[in-house]
Amino acid sequence: MTKNRIVLALIATLLLATGAVAYVIVAARRTAGAAPAGVVALDHTRGLLIRSTADGPGYGRLAVMSTSGSRTTTSLTCARVYYSGTNGVCLRPSKEAPGTFEVAVLDEHAGVRRTLPLNGVPSRARTSPSGKMVAWTVFVAGDSYNGGRFSTRSGILNTATKDVVATLETFHVTLDGKPYKKADINYWGITFTKDDNRFYATMSTAGKRYLVAGDIATKSVRTLHDNVECPSLSSDGTRLAYKKRVSSDPAHMWRLTVLDLATMTETPLAETRNVDDQAAWRDDRTVVYGVPRDARHSDVWAVPADGSGKPTIAVRDAESPASLR
Repeated sequence: MTKNRIVLALIATLLLATGAVAYVIVAARRTAGAAPAGVVALDHTRGLLIRSTADGPGYGRLAVMSTSGSRTTTSLTCARVYYSGTNGVCLRPSKEAPGTFEVAVLDEHAGVRRTLPLNGVPSRARTSPSGKMVAWTVFVAGDSYNGGRFSTRSGILNTATKDVVATLETFHVTLDGKPYKKADINYWGITFTKDDNRFYATMSTAGKRYLVAGDIATKSVRTLHDNVECPSLSSDGTRLAYKKRVSSDPAHMWRLTVLDLATMTETPLAETRNVDDQAAWRDDRTVVYGVPRDARHSDVWAVPADGSGKPTIAVRDAESPASLR
């Protein structure tokens, strides 16, 4: 019974996520042209890139909150956003195929460089530190091994070569030092190292979740640690922030945690609420993440990465943060 309740709660959560993203489509249609695009220079701004959840014509749009406290909202509607190096990413409703979604690769002024169709509902987005590599995760339904429930797909675009990894599920897996192959493997929450080749992600199989280290050139991943979801690599490459499953209660399931990659030591952060997000690093000392207030609104919070202090609001009416520096 407990297992059934957990499964039902997870399905309900995913359905709510689907509904929230479906709202993005409606909002995009209602607000198209309703407000002028703000002028942004992502490569010369210090602050946070966000998805706005403030009521009004800017709801669901990409925005920038500078360190000076000024907020600039663009006309670009997105479900998830991120930016680093020379490129950004916006997972958004497709204009060419209504009812579907696409990856939009952004330039330094939030202009769209190119688009790529998605085969599911947006969940996570990342770019590598240089901006060369773009990654996404989507929810999909209908996998036979999963009884028709939601699964995930994660893909990668090399913006320089135009090469696309449509799904990480084609990669070779080494689990606990041994080759591993199973139909139920899922991936989500990609985060890149500085070399534009290696990455970390979550891999799920046989009811367990693993932190994996991946190599794009060799199309391979290997497990490193258990119970890691939606990792995010610090800019110095030494630590991963992630959500760790600490309970079977859907209302208190995850705890933000930082893993030292040299020692594999875990540090629970001072944020004790249930945070279901792929956190980002504002700097090497601070982790930022979105926390919903209700079905429509969220705030971005910040907490020290060493387990000290307490959470504070970084940006009101915002989610999907990325550091601009």
